Amino acid sequence: MAISTKAKEILNRPDLIKQRDLWFERMQTVFLSGTSSWNQQYILGVNGIVGVGKHNPYTEPELWVEDCLEDLATRYEALENNIYFRPLCVEYPVYGVHYIDKMLGANVYFYEGQWYNDYLPTPIGQLTSPDLQQDEVWSITKRAVNAFLEADVALPLFGLPTIASALNIAVNLYGGEILMEMLTEPDNASADLTTINNLLCELHTTLRGMIPMQQLQPVISWNRTQPPGYGQLCGCTTQLLSPSLYEEFIAPLDEKLLSVYPHGGMIHLCGSHTQHLDTFRKMKSLKALQLNDRAAADLSIYFEQLREDQIIYLNPCKELSIEKALEITHGERLIIAADLDAPICRPKE
Repeated sequence: MAISTKAKEILNRPDLIKQRDLWFERMQTVFLSGTSSWNQQYILGVNGIVGVGKHNPYTEPELWVEDCLEDLATRYEALENNIYFRPLCVEYPVYGVHYIDKMLGANVYFYEGQWYNDYLPTPIGQLTSPDLQQDEVWSITKRAVNAFLEADVALPLFGLPTIASALNIAVNLYGGEILMEMLTEPDNASADLTTINNLLCELHTTLRGMIPMQQLQPVISWNRTQPPGYGQLCGCTTQLLSPSLYEEFIAPLDEKLLSVYPHGGMIHLCGSHTQHLDTFRKMKSLKALQLNDRAAADLSIYFEQLREDQIIYLNPCKELSIEKALEITHGERLIIAADLDAPICRPKE
């Protein structure tokens, strides 16, 4: 089975690819100079379209990918707007934020609309990396990626499963015990965190070698879309750490993961993480922070204390409106990750 001729034609349309790449150029300008060249009067926003698959992505990943592509081909008009960037995305969602946990041997299960995992019974310090040649999770992932490549469509983005971060995954696997182990048995904690991070880097490196750079996006590809060549990790659990623990144990791992990508990348934050701003500033590969919920409410602190070449993806929330964000930033180093009804004008100087 293959996608229809009509879908393939739409998803290879040169005008749509040109429009996508125009938005990428505008976005890259924000990363490089802090402001968008979009007529020098609008704020760049992004919120794309995710293809919907009817087949089971765990047992029929090829058919699931084809479903998604057919669905996207019916919604291509989203990319034709001039209000904000609406990329078309296939995102392979298996096991949610417990994708890596499953690879590392955790019992992962779905309950009442959400994925969970049980803690590993083995002591911290004894974690081993999976044999990817035999791993079922990696096998179905490669099948999905290959189905996307075999469809031979140049327009849609492919969003990776949640290859989260060493700390996020360690907390999934061990709960609060991994935090205590950093203090009481730091060698054991470091060994497992390094094992996890090496696996993450290997997966990103392999996927980068499979998927064209212009189409590869890390997780939440439709909303945290970055220009080609940027990576991402999920840094939610860094809020649990003191500045010294993050700087000693986690920051070098996060830096290593982001450096897999030629231009570095983004850390997603939800919760309170301002205690790590000194470390964030020192991380050469950290080029963007995505702020959500409590983190978004702290926008002024991030904006003032990050480097001038570190930008912010903002998810507006009830504590921080788009209007307030523009007062704080004057539209500089800012990308709005939300649905927009009209272009956002840059504040007048």
